[in-house]
Amino acid sequence: MVRSLGIEEELLLVDPASRAAVPEAARVLKEFHDHGRGHHGSSPATEELDHELFRHQLETRTDPTRDAADAFAQVVSARRTAGEAARAGGLVAVASGISAFGGDLTAVTDDDRYRDMVATYGEIARTGGTCGMHVHVAIESDAEGVAVIDRIAPWLPVLLAISANSPFAEGRDTGYASWRSQVWSRWPSAGPTERFGSVEGYRDASRTLLDWGAARDPGMLYFDARLSESHPTVEVRVCDVCADPADAVLIAVLVRGLVETAARGDDARFPHWRAEALRAAHWAASRWGLSGSLVDPTHGGLRPARDVLDALLALVGPTLAEAGDEHRVVQGRERVLGATGASRQRAAYERAGDVGGVVDDLVERTEGSWAAQDLA
Repeated sequence: MVRSLGIEEELLLVDPASRAAVPEAARVLKEFHDHGRGHHGSSPATEELDHELFRHQLETRTDPTRDAADAFAQVVSARRTAGEAARAGGLVAVASGISAFGGDLTAVTDDDRYRDMVATYGEIARTGGTCGMHVHVAIESDAEGVAVIDRIAPWLPVLLAISANSPFAEGRDTGYASWRSQVWSRWPSAGPTERFGSVEGYRDASRTLLDWGAARDPGMLYFDARLSESHPTVEVRVCDVCADPADAVLIAVLVRGLVETAARGDDARFPHWRAEALRAAHWAASRWGLSGSLVDPTHGGLRPARDVLDALLALVGPTLAEAGDEHRVVQGRERVLGATGASRQRAAYERAGDVGGVVDDLVERTEGSWAAQDLA
């Protein structure tokens, strides 16, 4: 049976006049709760909004689904819910891995857990208001989930490269396709993990981080791939939020393909890398996205990003076909090799001559994904 998947996205709240991020999540969520459900009485999970660590962020999520087309429709619906609630308050909701123009990025959501995170982790927490995308894929057991996490680790940088959507920060080009991933990696519990070997090994490693203060609770175990605390899923957390929802769903079905392929137990197809090698592969993906070279898990060493992406598609091809995702991925391959979020942001900068034009383009792309429904 095809595994179910779910997508969580973090969005920025931006003032369209200043183009800066603004800490207005509480006001937008109040607008949503007071008026956003008026036509339906109660809102399904696909239309729920939630707060995040910082008040310039909103979180959206889809319901579990086995159908990629349904996942796409849910992502668009969730973005529309967030966008309309933001517009009602004179703001916009933007899908970008980090605020290109800066803004008030340190206002923490009024929550004891979040305040304690800032008190404990200081500047790491205060600069942690980035926006990622998390993909959940169903597993049969924790043992299966840990085996999957161990096997897919070398392939996660390729997913990061596809998603890269944060080259600008504080009004300048950082030189990275995904600056979000560099900022996020400052958390002491974040990043790639070596093989755990078993559920006991996973739990032991998690307890060590908790006991030593690198995470205050299980929700702060920010591994690139982890067992979800709330759902029977593997949660892949390595990606930037994508401006194009089609890219988000492309990544989600690739994650599902990786999980299914890894769950079938052929260790020979999944290399075992040390943490140093994993970090180097992540750095290359963060620096170049799909515009340069990536580390190829099939052969080791650097190869053109196009070739490494094709190696991933070859690995998961049979499971993509079984799930009915093959055509979507073929189309998605051409789209992301033509342009990623990072390259589109840089093209917008070249057209406009400033980062304000980057933000305007992000607004247009984010809202265009759901506003087009009105014309259908």
